[in-house]
Amino acid sequence: MTEKSLLRIWCMRHTLSQLRSATEHLLWKTWNLLPSVDFQVRTLSFPEGMESDRAQEMETDGFRLEQNIVQPPAVDSSSGGEPVKNGETVITEGKAKIIFPSANEVFYNPVQEFNRDLTCAVITEFARLQLSSKRIQIAVPGEENVSKVVVDLSKEGKEDELEPTLTGDEEEHTVSTVGEVCQDGLRVLEALAASGLRSLRFAKEVPGLRSVVANDVSSKAVELINQNIRLNDMGHLVTASLSDARMLMYQHKAAKDLFDVIDLDPYGSPSMFLDAAVQAVSEGGLLCVTCTDMAVMAGNSGETCYSKYGAMSIKAKYCHEMALRIILHSLDLHANRYQRYIVPLLSVSADFYIRVFVRVFSGQAKVKASASKQAFVYNCVGCGSFHFQRLGKLAHNGNNITYKAAPGPPVGPSCEHCRQRHQLGGPMWAEPLHEAGFVQRVLSAVGSNPGRFRTSQRIQGILSMAIEELSDVPLYYTLDNLSKTIHCNSPSLLQFRSALLHAGYRVSLSHACKNAIKTDAPSSVVWDIMRCWEKLNPVKRERLSENCPAACILSVEPKLQASFTIRADANPNSRKQGLKRFQLNPEPNWGPKARARAGGGISSSLQEKRRRHQDKRKGCAEESDGSHLKNFPCKRFREGSCSLGDKCRYSHETEPQPGSTAPV
Repeated sequence: MTEKSLLRIWCMRHTLSQLRSATEHLLWKTWNLLPSVDFQVRTLSFPEGMESDRAQEMETDGFRLEQNIVQPPAVDSSSGGEPVKNGETVITEGKAKIIFPSANEVFYNPVQEFNRDLTCAVITEFARLQLSSKRIQIAVPGEENVSKVVVDLSKEGKEDELEPTLTGDEEEHTVSTVGEVCQDGLRVLEALAASGLRSLRFAKEVPGLRSVVANDVSSKAVELINQNIRLNDMGHLVTASLSDARMLMYQHKAAKDLFDVIDLDPYGSPSMFLDAAVQAVSEGGLLCVTCTDMAVMAGNSGETCYSKYGAMSIKAKYCHEMALRIILHSLDLHANRYQRYIVPLLSVSADFYIRVFVRVFSGQAKVKASASKQAFVYNCVGCGSFHFQRLGKLAHNGNNITYKAAPGPPVGPSCEHCRQRHQLGGPMWAEPLHEAGFVQRVLSAVGSNPGRFRTSQRIQGILSMAIEELSDVPLYYTLDNLSKTIHCNSPSLLQFRSALLHAGYRVSLSHACKNAIKTDAPSSVVWDIMRCWEKLNPVKRERLSENCPAACILSVEPKLQASFTIRADANPNSRKQGLKRFQLNPEPNWGPKARARAGGGISSSLQEKRRRHQDKRKGCAEESDGSHLKNFPCKRFREGSCSLGDKCRYSHETEPQPGSTAPV
């Protein structure tokens, strides 16, 4: 190879970051230090007038290096991966690839690809908004190079207002692309990184970043993170950290060390990390928090929910939205201790977890208003009607604002509709879950660049529903529960929505539940509509017990004459367009997955439990003779006192033992 050829390759290395590894190998090859390396660069065409360097940075997605360098092949996670040396697997997600051990030593769940895709989309738009005030534009691969309306959220005291700022071609801006260090860009912390996949995706898919810290408390995980950083050639942007997440965030409380974005995606509850997170995020910075302990937040263990989040969860049909409002309440409560408060940008309930994106600001006056943003909920155990009780109240006296305790309660000792008792849940966030302007920006960006994420269709569907939701109406009813309460067949979604619209009330769906009805109509109107529906589809009232909720509700004549004629505006746009709003199960045995263990693998007891309970309900329905119970020994067998020994089964007749007259 001639010196001229070497010089040309060296220049390409400085202009095309994607060719860095190939260039190094070619230079080494000249001195016979490596076997032959063949590479090929596809010829690209750039828009007219675009600078060469910028065009090359924006089109890195188009380069394809064909190398025979010794390294494991990238494998799509959806295909399960192919094992490589030492039982490792190479997984590709988005633009990043990671080497992942087959043993369960480091946590990874492929089902949460939607979570990671959505986070990349949100942080991209957040970076666009934050950097616009610094005259920095971000270039996302696949986006058209056009001037955009940017919303400046960085100005202090105007965090609740989206102020558009027009950027024209006459103004000069610095352009930041993916994979490069932006000196005035965002500092990102993934506090619980595990394999480091999320941090690597940030580095390779989100422009405008100054640094990304991938932290984990497990030395095995940090070793894997460093290995994956080298695999993706992101050492200039991503740094691995071995530390307790809380201590790391507490060490960055100083103003010069604050992070602009903190991502918390723990296994289970994030409650133990919230206090440190609200202190370590910069003014107006972004907190991204995931909760997977949905059994606790959805009402199965209300006392545990209170100990973790400071709120009592209850079992109700709206439990998934209530879980969102509980975590927002907890975040705001932690922030208030340090004269800070939150502004939710996007709150999503999906699959087996919830995910919230909030900004954190400082301000004593705003903190005083936080009590008025929280509320308790009175939920009727009979008919499911609910009423809100705010904790605080704002009173405007001219230019002055006074803060008072809210009056109450909003209900009597029993439900006005079915005469059953109430449950008290909360406190929880009672303000909007989303910032509509920001959600629209994310939706527009994803819609204009659908090839960026594999889950783009689902992102568009959920964000469209989030925009359509009534922002000032907390919680919702469900059609199936309303019909079940009065023992009547269910009206169609369009019929019930049309009845509310005919009555002069607003109505929307909810992304958190397929059959949800969000409305500003009082519960009395909702039950009047159901009474009118029952007259068209009568139930056998003689079969109803005297004190059951159905009998109490149907004994009252409706004051409102509902019309179920279908209205054109009853069908929301997301439903008309057939957007992917509620997906089917993504894969067999999907879910939160088992917690990572130091030695790897899954405990034998957990594996055996999964095997025994797989398709248990289906087996019970098909095997009416009870043969499926042969796999379940009785209680005395587990205690070692069953007289049948190895022949013991879950249910059998035995001779009464001394002091006992009942069968096993």
